[in-house]
Amino acid sequence: MSKAKVTAGAGAASEPREEPLTWSGRTWLAILVIAIVIAAALGSGYLINKALEQPVPQALAGCRTSTQIGPHDFIGPQPMCITASEVLDATVRTTQGTFVIHLYPEIAPITVNNFVVLAVHGYFTGLTFWKVEDWVVQNGDPHGDGTGGPGYTLPNEPNYSPGWAPGAVGMARVPGGPVNGSQFFVMKGPWPTPGASDVYNRFGTVTSGLDKVQLLTGTDSIISITIRVS
Repeated sequence: MSKAKVTAGAGAASEPREEPLTWSGRTWLAILVIAIVIAAALGSGYLINKALEQPVPQALAGCRTSTQIGPHDFIGPQPMCITASEVLDATVRTTQGTFVIHLYPEIAPITVNNFVVLAVHGYFTGLTFWKVEDWVVQNGDPHGDGTGGPGYTLPNEPNYSPGWAPGAVGMARVPGGPVNGSQFFVMKGPWPTPGASDVYNRFGTVTSGLDKVQLLTGTDSIISITIRVS
């Protein structure tokens, strides 16, 4: 802003004008501007984060995680927040497209509950399909190499129907070890001979988008998983 014009002549009253900023004034102005910029950035980030939050059905609004001690680590299994009578479907958005998993709380209630709680809290977002073979893809490992998990394991939930056809979804485990708490797999083809030799907590089936599963590679990842209750 330019300075206001001063009327010439001795004793003449000058027009109102700005006082020049002192160094102190400039400093406080700079601080104020920086504070406004930071506040705007934080506000934008908050709005962006809110926009990216996965919608949570009202029926699952009360789902809480166990105590979290790291981005993907918890002190123990997730509290139960579903019932065996609920009809649950998970929509998995990936970098290759979307597929839908129909979940089986009536068959594997602990496994389904675990998957649902982790999903609604964004656990799987950004995780890669670290294992991709001609018959299976696997996700849910925060380490991205098959060694990771949420800090706890799951109990065996054996079932024999439905079987392990293409589209079957189960939980991974090291042979002879416990069921992993977050790594899940989707079958693209028949289980290689001699078939499943242990309990893998069969907890869902891909009902649409299996063609997208077939396209997944080791560089693909999960964008989001949303749960629908009907």
